[in-house]
Amino acid sequence: MNLKNMFQKRAQDLEPNHPPPRESVGESVSTVDREKALNSSDIVDTPIPLLTWRSLVMGLFVSMGGFVFGYDTGQISGFLEMPNFLQRFGQLQSDGTYHFSNVRSGLIVGLLSIGTLIGALVAAPISDRTGRKWSISGWCVILCAGVTVQISSPVGKWYQVALGRWTAGLGVGALSLLILYATRQSILLTPYQYSTYQLFITLGIFVANCINFGTEARNDTGSWRIPMGITYLWALILGIGMAFFPESPRYDYRHGKVEKAIITLSKIYGVPRNHRAMKIEFDEIKEKHDEEVRNGTATWVQLFKAPTMSRRVAVGVALQALQQLTGANYFFYYGTTVFKGAGIANSYVTQMILGGVNFGTTFLGLYLIEHYGRRRSLIAGALWMFVCFMIFASVGHFSLDQQFPERTKSAGVAMVVFACLFILGFASTWGPMVWTIIAELYPSQYRARAMSLATASNWLWNFLLAFFTPFIVSAIDFRFGYVFAGCLFLAAGLVYFAVIEGQGRTLEEIDTMYLMKVKPWKSSKFEFPADPNVMRGSFDKASGAGSAAHVEPTGGVQEEIPTIQETRATGAGEEL
Repeated sequence: MNLKNMFQKRAQDLEPNHPPPRESVGESVSTVDREKALNSSDIVDTPIPLLTWRSLVMGLFVSMGGFVFGYDTGQISGFLEMPNFLQRFGQLQSDGTYHFSNVRSGLIVGLLSIGTLIGALVAAPISDRTGRKWSISGWCVILCAGVTVQISSPVGKWYQVALGRWTAGLGVGALSLLILYATRQSILLTPYQYSTYQLFITLGIFVANCINFGTEARNDTGSWRIPMGITYLWALILGIGMAFFPESPRYDYRHGKVEKAIITLSKIYGVPRNHRAMKIEFDEIKEKHDEEVRNGTATWVQLFKAPTMSRRVAVGVALQALQQLTGANYFFYYGTTVFKGAGIANSYVTQMILGGVNFGTTFLGLYLIEHYGRRRSLIAGALWMFVCFMIFASVGHFSLDQQFPERTKSAGVAMVVFACLFILGFASTWGPMVWTIIAELYPSQYRARAMSLATASNWLWNFLLAFFTPFIVSAIDFRFGYVFAGCLFLAAGLVYFAVIEGQGRTLEEIDTMYLMKVKPWKSSKFEFPADPNVMRGSFDKASGAGSAAHVEPTGGVQEEIPTIQETRATGAGEEL
């Protein structure tokens, strides 16, 4: 499904008999204000613009959160091999050279991930009170504070650099989560928003690689302070730019600012306030608010007791862990060191090539996600990367002369080639698609807590790999690639046996398929019954319980499918 067709499909869904919003107990927004804001008697149904300048500029600004994360990830690899950085923060060896111990390099690289883990966990509750846009600006200040701590580090104070990266990580982690929530202002582009977020991460990595290449020849502190200081620019663009954008319409609605929410929605869609798309979106915001008021916030106990949720949380946590265990950050964090050890004359050039491949092939992921589906793309991507790492590790261990790598240049070139092929597979599949699946995996009342656990898993494994990679490489050299290859084989199996295909389906339909225990390997061909009484989604609807229906989802055998009300009541569904 391409972008244009997606808009056309949405326009067809704007039915003239869309039910009016229902009132709920404890509603904070007055009915009079809402009816005054949206008068259903003069609803128009003109075509929705494919894209507006306002939504484009807003999307570019908020995507800077992903760019900042990518930039911070990409720059550290180059710092570890810069002579001035080594002399100031490394350890003097007996031969007069400087070197980073495994502990020192692991902490300098890895503490950023601990900061991002904490920032991602605390950002959502803070922003619920202060609003998304001012939270984003505030976390940009924290990011700048972390950069200041790093830049001002005196000679020998390597731990100040590490603590500065931890502080910056608080801002990076919070921004990464808030941007994912902030981009959900429109219901039209969700799969593309998450993939575009990953695209900007890869752009940030590539830009950092290029700037490192431009400064690494300097013999003064400018070699690392210049690329580090440029982070101020990205933070200022994001922090100041967000001050000129409206608050999330959902936040405004929850705080009684109905008129403001409607104006924001109208500008995002590029349609008049009495357009049918506005009414549907506004009704959905209201219904979501009503459910939150009626049901309250889901607790951690409810999260794990709800039907199928324990399994789905485990799948999300495992997917995010395996995204790290693909081994991509092995190249992004330590690529300059890795390729220097492989005998490459200028490892900064190689790192820049990898960053370019990473950025360029992410566009392929935007195409694959809707044309070939999540499951097929992820399984094929995992197997592709498995082959690449097997060859990379074998060449590095058996063919490369690790003591004098310049003697085996062909082996070094082969390793670079297969590293690029690996990045192609990662950037077009596991890089962007895991975030999309995590966003689709959970029903709305559990999404915030479940996504925080999955995101925490990503950052935790990010830190573990960043910290322990120097130790592991010292012990088993390039055979570390075999470890990643084994994890990639497990990743393909997890997707095959546990992930339901979400291509072309709404969040409610995906939720229903998990509740019905549709077998993941049959989910691509699964069809819902035509019976309108069979409800799709995790929430009980006011239309009443539906009766059982029949469907032929895969093999032509009719199976009785329970309604969602029946599934939720029993806590289990027949596996289909």
